[in-house]
Amino acid sequence: MSETNLLRRDLAAAFVLAERMGYSEGICNHFSAVVPGDAERYLINPYGLHWSEMTPDRLLLIDGDGRVIEGDGEVEATARFIHVAGHRANPRHKVLLHTHMPHATALTMVEGGRLEMAHQTAVRFLDRMQHHGFGGIALDDAEGDRIAEAQRRNLAADILFLDNHGITVGGPTVAEAFDDLYYLERACHQQILAMQTGLPLKLITGEILEETRRQTDEIRPAMAEAHFAALLRCHGLD
Repeated sequence: MSETNLLRRDLAAAFVLAERMGYSEGICNHFSAVVPGDAERYLINPYGLHWSEMTPDRLLLIDGDGRVIEGDGEVEATARFIHVAGHRANPRHKVLLHTHMPHATALTMVEGGRLEMAHQTAVRFLDRMQHHGFGGIALDDAEGDRIAEAQRRNLAADILFLDNHGITVGGPTVAEAFDDLYYLERACHQQILAMQTGLPLKLITGEILEETRRQTDEIRPAMAEAHFAALLRCHGLD
């Protein structure tokens, strides 16, 4: 399988997996990936297609202006403005996943909503998160550029919490981005459950926090590849 065809398979599978896990919202939200090569090309989902319907051949190939080069359908305006600008803002992010998944989005809806270092799963995101104030629906270049500027200001951030909106996860591969998407929702869910007790969160701090982050960083890329491969197998998407 060629590199581009493998990318198509993985990105299409990410849509199906995300829908099965409850991360989708209607026919909204979007995933994209940079296509290898000298020209500026991206794979992205066409507007109006439910994520459960996604297959490799249904993904659109677009250029840097959002024009469709291959595939049937059109690119949603918000997808074009958020994703092209986002990939340009941080070249490390070969894959961008944008969702309104429930628990991560819930933290964007409350004053002071932050993922706290109260569980080892959350520690994988230490110093990798950025928050961005709400600026309305991204229906033009201005809002897309504003989101991209937030990404440019902190190139170490792979997770962008969009206030009153949702989240964007960036990564070097589909597997690594999806692994972060999965564990981000897990960490946010765990925190919200803990907060419902009314008791204060028991935070991880100091040397043990840094050591846990070091351990997580060490295993994260290989674990992501293994996790994604396992998901493909058990969902019949390999």
